Amino acid sequence: MDAAAVRKVRSFNRTTAERIGALSDGFLGRGRPMGESRTLWEVGQDGAEVRELRARLGLDSGYASRVLQSLERQGLVKVRPSGADARVRQVELTPAGVAECAELDRRADRVAWSFLEPLPVDKRANLVNAMVEVDRLLQASTVVFGVEDPTTADAQWCIQQYFDELNQRFETGFDPTRGIQAEAHELVAPAGALMIARLRGRPVGCGALKFHGRAPAELKRMWVSRDARGLGLGRRLLAELERHAIASGVKVVRLETNRTLKEAIALYRSSGYREVPRFNDEPYAHHWFEKRLRKGS
Repeated sequence: MDAAAVRKVRSFNRTTAERIGALSDGFLGRGRPMGESRTLWEVGQDGAEVRELRARLGLDSGYASRVLQSLERQGLVKVRPSGADARVRQVELTPAGVAECAELDRRADRVAWSFLEPLPVDKRANLVNAMVEVDRLLQASTVVFGVEDPTTADAQWCIQQYFDELNQRFETGFDPTRGIQAEAHELVAPAGALMIARLRGRPVGCGALKFHGRAPAELKRMWVSRDARGLGLGRRLLAELERHAIASGVKVVRLETNRTLKEAIALYRSSGYREVPRFNDEPYAHHWFEKRLRKGS
């Protein structure tokens, strides 16, 4: 642990919490804690499933239940069963909740302006740019990676997004039935693995491994959502897949890619992959890469 860096982060956290009024029970002068107002804002005009809301905000079930019960007592939200499954609960704003969110937005805008107004114009720009960078990096540090069931809705959504992007970008389009397959049964242990990257509970990337005993493993289905790019997730996802491969006894990993995916090619080369002769009949590939894995690499 870098003690000096930790002290600076904690100092920043204290200053920010004090400056935005997080220490007050009446956040933004509305007579309720910040957690309740933040939850109300997150529900938004479209409503949300309670479990998704919890995931986005990182709340445990007990705290989330207390917050929603309080907001219901205030007449700001309604919680009801969602569709045919009574175990899934949906939370929606009432008309009073919509009006309260609008008022919170107005007050939050005034607080934000109070950060900037005392500063010279050039310093305002400095502060805003620094905040944008902090927000970007904090989002990146919030992303979690995990091996998941490839048959779930989130997993299938990620893979379909991957297919759709390839179809848009490849010169000839993309038909997944023509290429080398990576079916769900091939992406579960011991045959392989599907890893999903999540930001605040939402899937924002995926990558897969196919194992072949002592032969090189295949890296497949590498994808990062457009709205999560620029956070360094591709490199982190690749590293997590390599670590999982090493833990599974893999010595060498291989992949192929299309010439239009220039950013992916650059990522592989800068991550220690070397270009090798063609090793399969993937019809959409122009480049083939290989990397020998080492623990701690």
